Amino acid sequence: MKEIFAKPGVAGIIEKTVKGIDYILIQERFKEDAPLEKGLIEIPSGKIREFENLYECLKREIMEETGLQVLEIEGEQDAVVFESNGYKVLNYTPFSSSQNIQGTYPIMVQTFICKVKGQTLSETNETKNIRWISLNDLKKLLDENINKFYPMHVITLKKYIKIKLGT
Repeated sequence: MKEIFAKPGVAGIIEKTVKGIDYILIQERFKEDAPLEKGLIEIPSGKIREFENLYECLKREIMEETGLQVLEIEGEQDAVVFESNGYKVLNYTPFSSSQNIQGTYPIMVQTFICKVKGQTLSETNETKNIRWISLNDLKKLLDENINKFYPMHVITLKKYIKIKLGT
């Protein structure tokens, strides 16, 4: 039997504050290779290419899925690169890490908090209904409709809300 390995990925919680109200960007999944996930609410995310710096991957994925340019990734300034014996290693601390241990495909996602600039696209070939949601509305949506969310992001979003709202 062929051995299958987990795929590494990144995700971004994109923050903004307007008139004292905190928002994050959410979208709905519409990926051709994942019909069972069609329409599930998610945060921008994607797979890391071979030897791609995960911060560059996150910037690329956010641009591809939302049209937004990443200005800041929390923790990037503290990341360290070490080179030795032909290796170049990036050491970093994500906001949250998740691993899919059952389901349609094995993936591990490192999630970071981001600041962006620009205007959001209305949809892409992988996402639809890209929109900002207040943290209070997000909490309510998670509490009332948890099965409408992409499972890989649920615990991360709950952790983020708990930290930001103290609930």
